[in-house]
Amino acid sequence: MRIGLLTEGGYPFAAGESGPWCDRLVRGLAPHEFDLYALSRDARQEAGGRLPLPANVRVVRTAPLWTVEDAGRGYGRRERRRFEAAFKDLADGLCAAPDTTGEPFGRSPGRDDEAVVEQFASGLYGLAELARACGGLSAALRSERAVRILESACRAPGARRSVAPATVADQLAFTDQLERALRPLSLGWYAEEEGPDGTGGLGLVDLCHAASAGAAALPGLLAKRFFGTPLLVTEYGVQLRAHYLAATGAALATPVRALLAAFHGRLAGEVYRQAALLTPGNTHARRWQEKCGAERARLRTVYPGMDAERFAEVGEDEESGDPTTLSWIGRVEPAKDLVALLHAFAEVRRRQPDARLRIIAAPVREPGAAAYLAHCRGLAEQLFPDEAAGAHAVGENPVSFEELGGPEAPTLEDAYAASAVVVLSSVVEGFPVSLVEAMFCARATVSTDVGAVVEVIGGTGLVVPPRNPKALADACLALLRDPDRRHRLGAAARARALELFTVEQNLAAFRGIYLELLSHSPVRRRTTSGVPFAHPAEAHVPGSWADQPVTAAAGTGDPDA
Repeated sequence: MRIGLLTEGGYPFAAGESGPWCDRLVRGLAPHEFDLYALSRDARQEAGGRLPLPANVRVVRTAPLWTVEDAGRGYGRRERRRFEAAFKDLADGLCAAPDTTGEPFGRSPGRDDEAVVEQFASGLYGLAELARACGGLSAALRSERAVRILESACRAPGARRSVAPATVADQLAFTDQLERALRPLSLGWYAEEEGPDGTGGLGLVDLCHAASAGAAALPGLLAKRFFGTPLLVTEYGVQLRAHYLAATGAALATPVRALLAAFHGRLAGEVYRQAALLTPGNTHARRWQEKCGAERARLRTVYPGMDAERFAEVGEDEESGDPTTLSWIGRVEPAKDLVALLHAFAEVRRRQPDARLRIIAAPVREPGAAAYLAHCRGLAEQLFPDEAAGAHAVGENPVSFEELGGPEAPTLEDAYAASAVVVLSSVVEGFPVSLVEAMFCARATVSTDVGAVVEVIGGTGLVVPPRNPKALADACLALLRDPDRRHRLGAAARARALELFTVEQNLAAFRGIYLELLSHSPVRRRTTSGVPFAHPAEAHVPGSWADQPVTAAAGTGDPDA
């Protein structure tokens, strides 16, 4: 089978969220061929290089979403009319106010709302067909005519109240963002035949697998429309939620944020509507997809696969670890709420003076992370002045800030091995990777009830409300003071993780899903040889017949011909 793997800001770039999962998927399903179609988000990601690719990756095609596109050729009169009609449908679909039935993102089942959804889809596919036939879409989206159409849609009767005050500057800012988001429509990825260099396009793949429902899924939507190729969408983090959070923190005017939110909501709804199957990574992501209009019959939870082997030695030694040490391990950012953790540890320290807290942070990369880490260090110095056992001893702070890969914690395994209890204090969380790693290491955990935490833990750890230092402290003390309970929970956590969150279960799930989707929506591989049945089904199965060409015999009536 030939799979078109679609990513945004991830694989095959070394710096990207989906890199490890996609790499394990491609390598684990080696009998299948993969064509990679990757969208990059910034120059730093491209400068970071790419991961080494296995032999079953046939094609790698990349495109940036962050560069400024050349204006290119303009449209003639007929092409302008096509663009204006399609862009008007898109803009009207974006600006139309949602139904008043209380459903978010305008995906309620009301008749008027369905008409708006269809209008948005009509505009999207109209622009795609124009771009495929004529090119020049980037220049048209930045044109004065596009701004005028958007202005009319914002001020039309029934438009969202949040977009009505949009100024010309707001509309220019939005069309700039929209051009980048719709750039996949203009890419030359939609060929039906092998090129002279053997690369071909999405018309040659049997299945499109998108690693998110954002811009990465746009090529998959077009492949389904142009060629009937089935689309599979996997989301381990909800891309729509990430767009909302990014827009909230961006220095954009309110109408621009409202338009961007409407666009990403409509696009996610169209992806969920057209996908043959959706595979959320947890129930938290699944609920988002259902709220955006995904049908339950096409939802199937597939937990992400993680490498359990690297933690096997630590997990089999349940007695390791300092019985008085709490550890927090992860990426430093305000959503992790280390401030609440430090206040909780102040209460722990008051009731158990020998307790220690290790904050082991991944190397700082995100903007603002260094400032937040410095703030947490300052708070720790205020809460825990250096203490000494006697008048002639040197004081030591019970809270240590360490960097993963440093001398104190050279590897993740070392970090977990030294801990009695692993703590997660987040106020926002998707799939808690650090908790699964702690479970592989047979460590008891204390977590806040956010994201998919309860689903992952499943009764093998303690869960408390977020932003509640007192509850967090009580749970930590309960485990520090009861080693038997700590070991029981750690053993149960390891058994659960080995059952649900390994690479093997993830690969087995997708191996079956690929075959199921192709059996329901077969797409014949296109060929330029002119020989009927030149690619029989057996050619997809490894064996001595796999590379043997098929010849066509004349219809002589002789069964042996």
